[in-house]
Amino acid sequence: MNYKKYLLPALFAILLTGCMADLAAQQTEPSPAELMQKINDLEHRFDELAKGIDDILWYQRVGDVAYIDKIYITGPPPARVKNPTAMGAGNPLKFYCYVFIPRWINPGDKYPLIVLPHGGVHADFTTYHTHIIRELMAQGYIVVAPEYRGSTGYGKSFWMKIDYGGLEIEDAKAARDHMVENYEMVDASRVGIIGWSHGGLIALMNVFNYPDAFNVCFAGVPVSDLIARMGYYDDEYRALYSANYHLGQTAQENVEEYRRRSPAWNAHKLKTPLLIHTNTNDDDVNVLEVEHLIKSLKAEGKKFEYEIFQDVEGGHSFDRIDTRTAKEIRLKIYRFLGKHLNPPRKLNSVSDIHKAAYRKQSN
Repeated sequence: MNYKKYLLPALFAILLTGCMADLAAQQTEPSPAELMQKINDLEHRFDELAKGIDDILWYQRVGDVAYIDKIYITGPPPARVKNPTAMGAGNPLKFYCYVFIPRWINPGDKYPLIVLPHGGVHADFTTYHTHIIRELMAQGYIVVAPEYRGSTGYGKSFWMKIDYGGLEIEDAKAARDHMVENYEMVDASRVGIIGWSHGGLIALMNVFNYPDAFNVCFAGVPVSDLIARMGYYDDEYRALYSANYHLGQTAQENVEEYRRRSPAWNAHKLKTPLLIHTNTNDDDVNVLEVEHLIKSLKAEGKKFEYEIFQDVEGGHSFDRIDTRTAKEIRLKIYRFLGKHLNPPRKLNSVSDIHKAAYRKQSN
C-alpha cells in the first residue's frame, strides 16, 4: 500500500487545522508575515512525518535482504552560530545515518563499505534508492547513507544548518570513519564513495580532501561548478545559497567562496580512482558543469574515467531509474567499483540485477 498517498494528506490537514487554531487563539488577526511563518513551520513538521513513513517503507522494501539501522553520530560544530558564547554552542553537530548490511554475509569476515550521500538541496535519503540498495546488498557491500546537515525531515533547525559544499563534506567523512571504527566487518582498505547530483559533489570533494580515506569514487551527474550554476538558475534557487542562515552572500558578492565549494575548481587534488557520468539532456545539472570538471581534470593531467551519455531517457535520473538502459549503465558503475573494492559477489548482467530486485538473497 502507498501510505504516503493516503496518510500524508490527512496528517497535513490535521496539522493545518492545529495551526489555524493556534492563530485563532491569539484573538488577533494574524499578519500575512505571521501566517506565512506558521505555514513554513508547518511544512517542516510535515516533512518529519513524511520521513517517518518513508523509514517504515525501507523495512518493507529491502528488509528481506538487509539489516537496516539508523544511527546517530556527530560531525563538526555548525558553521554559523547566532551566539557563539552560549552554552554548548561549540558542540559537534548530531545527525542520522542509514546503515544497510547484507543479511547473507558472515559477521566474522571483512566486507567493502560504500558511503552514499543523497542528492538535492535540502533533500534526504529515501526509498527512491530502493533498487540501488538491493543491488549493492546483492554484491556484498555494506552501505552507510549520511543524512548530513541541511537534510529535510529533521526539523527546521537542522534544515537551516545547511552548508552546501562545506561542512556537509565532513559529515560524509564522519560517517565513513564511524563505520570503519565501529563495525568490525568493515574492511578499512576497501572503502568507496558514490553519489549523484549534489551527492556527486559531496563524493568528489571527499576524495579531493581525503584521498587516503577512499579507494574509489563514482560521481553521477555531479554538481561541479556553483558559479556557473548560479548563472543558469533563477533567483529562487540562488536564494537557497545566499540566505542569511546559509552562505549569506551571492556568487557575485563572494565568488571565491563559491569556487572553493566547486569540484571543477578543486580538480588538482585528485588522487583516487574516479568514474564520472553525465547526460547531455540533464534537466537539473547542465552538462556544461560536468564538462568543466572533465576539462579541469584533464588540464591537471589526472587519470580518471568518464562517459558523456547522449540524450538518454530520464534526463538527470537516467542511470537511477528502472529502464533497461539505466540498468546496463549501472552495471558499468558496479564493474568500476568492483575493480577497486573486490566485493564477494558481482552483478554481471541485467538478469543479475533483476534477481537482486525480486529474489531474496541466500548464503
